[in-house]
Amino acid sequence: MRGSWTHGYGEKKRHRGKGTHGGRGHGGMHKHKWSFTVKYAPDHFGYKGFRPPQSAERENVINLDAVEKLAKKLGKKDLNLTEMGYTKLLARGDISSALHITIAKASEKAKQAVKEAKGKLILSEKPPGEGEKE
Repeated sequence: MRGSWTHGYGEKKRHRGKGTHGGRGHGGMHKHKWSFTVKYAPDHFGYKGFRPPQSAERENVINLDAVEKLAKKLGKKDLNLTEMGYTKLLARGDISSALHITIAKASEKAKQAVKEAKGKLILSEKPPGEGEKE
């Protein structure tokens, strides 16, 4: 190959390392490397999602105003919020009717508000999902 400009690699500008690949890494994935992206890396772009580790331990809360609306909608005075998937009762809003509420936890203000409305608050031992191991 003495005297050859190309040494068997075709055009003069070829065989010069990564410079011939159209950018380093994922450069050009939205432009000239789009067919590669579609074929080999379709999930490269876009939202993948992230769930922080502490979100698994969050409680499913409901407020007093929502409980009263729920009671009116269902037409019941006895509500088992634990069976509905709620774990804690909070005190936002007012409650005017005397309701019998069953739930795993409740804030002190929520307990007070239910008591003042002449209702009854029953704190169940286990929230849904706990103790059900296979």
